[in-house]
Amino acid sequence: MTDDSTPTFFNQSHAPEDRQRWAVKIEYDGIGLVGWQRQKTGLSVQQLLEEAASRMAGGRTVPSITAGRTDARVHATGQVAHLDFPISLPLNPRAVRDGLSYYLKPHPVVVLQAASVDPTWSARFSATRRRYRYRLLNRPSRPGIEANRVWHVRHPLDVPAMHAAAQSLLGTHDFSTFRAVACQARSPVRTLDRLDITRDGEMILFDVEARSFLHHQVRNLVGTLQLVGCGRWDTERLRMALEARDRCAGGPTAPSEGLYLVGVDYDPDPFG
Repeated sequence: MTDDSTPTFFNQSHAPEDRQRWAVKIEYDGIGLVGWQRQKTGLSVQQLLEEAASRMAGGRTVPSITAGRTDARVHATGQVAHLDFPISLPLNPRAVRDGLSYYLKPHPVVVLQAASVDPTWSARFSATRRRYRYRLLNRPSRPGIEANRVWHVRHPLDVPAMHAAAQSLLGTHDFSTFRAVACQARSPVRTLDRLDITRDGEMILFDVEARSFLHHQVRNLVGTLQLVGCGRWDTERLRMALEARDRCAGGPTAPSEGLYLVGVDYDPDPFG
């Protein structure tokens, strides 16, 4: 899960005068990657994207900022980042999209769209909403094709009960019960705009929307709501857990491989 909060050491910056800022929409398979952010060991999406951009820029450094720092094994179908290319490069949306995608091969990361944006535009700070989907395979047999793409739960789950309980979490709350212990956010208060749970055959889908999220918030919500689905918890127990403002009062953290960042909203939309 991502932490969309801003650490105190991070300051929003404009693109320098000798740079041109480009927004890119990215899709990636998180299996085998350490997440978005650069790490001391392992490949990250940020490293791969910046290295691809540097090759387009003749070896010059091209920094990036993302809308949400996804964890290891988390996927994305609509991640957004911005890149500051040298202003001397003759770029257009197709050249940025196809050039980055070419240099990202053979890694499971691809640029879907690219758009020139104002030097003050920020993939992180200009975002008005982030949208996640969690996929849970609910059947006795383990996944074959969907291995590493879903959380597999064997026992039957009551989707209407989970959805009804989830509605009690909408709105503005202190979500300390559902944040990671290591979360760096300055405040645990977030506003949850949507938490819909639906069934599509053997697949249960959790669609979650908010302007920003705490670290592991979606995965902790899913893991806890699964307890409602199997009958161990009810809506009142969920409400009490929320009010406890204590991670120990919540349920388990759902596995990372079931989580997808499916979109980031902006007004106006640079890809529109």
